Amino acid sequence: MRFILRLLTAICIALAVGFGLSYYALTDGRLFGAVSLGPWTAWPDAGSPAPNPYTRGHITREAALQLGQSEGLEFLATTDSDGAPLDLACSYVIAGHVPVSTFWTLSAVDSEWVNLAAPGTETTLRSNEIMRQPDGEMRLHVGTQLRPGNWLELAGSGAFQLVLTLYDTRALSSFASSDTTMPSITLEECP
Repeated sequence: MRFILRLLTAICIALAVGFGLSYYALTDGRLFGAVSLGPWTAWPDAGSPAPNPYTRGHITREAALQLGQSEGLEFLATTDSDGAPLDLACSYVIAGHVPVSTFWTLSAVDSEWVNLAAPGTETTLRSNEIMRQPDGEMRLHVGTQLRPGNWLELAGSGAFQLVLTLYDTRALSSFASSDTTMPSITLEECP
């Protein structure tokens, strides 16, 4: 009787660990194919002809159209640089440089991938339409409160994620390099 009880306990533990790791690999997956640079996460294998099994599972779970590997790379951020979840009640500053790319866009979406731009405004910020600092650094404001300069006006409430898409980028080949940096996401104001 003890043997059967121990066997059932071991099977339950094995199933829980197996399902737990599978869920993690498909949702967060930073240990299994995703690359994190600060608050930003990308799946560089997503657009390849033969992605690894974890990336393939992530693509299937998200059911999102992916860019081809030669077309670009999409980075997602659900937290600021301090690790706090992004909240539409707050305003954020995105500052720094993006990896070398021909063009990039920044948008904000909810968990269902619905764009959160305020009605009647631009749905995304584009690299060719922003003002830059004298040193070439970008400084973007994201939130529901009016800010000077580059501002992505949002509407709604609750959690959101930022999507930074780099088109025609060399970032794919330099992830092992220490010179790949992403912009920081800093909380500016939270009432």
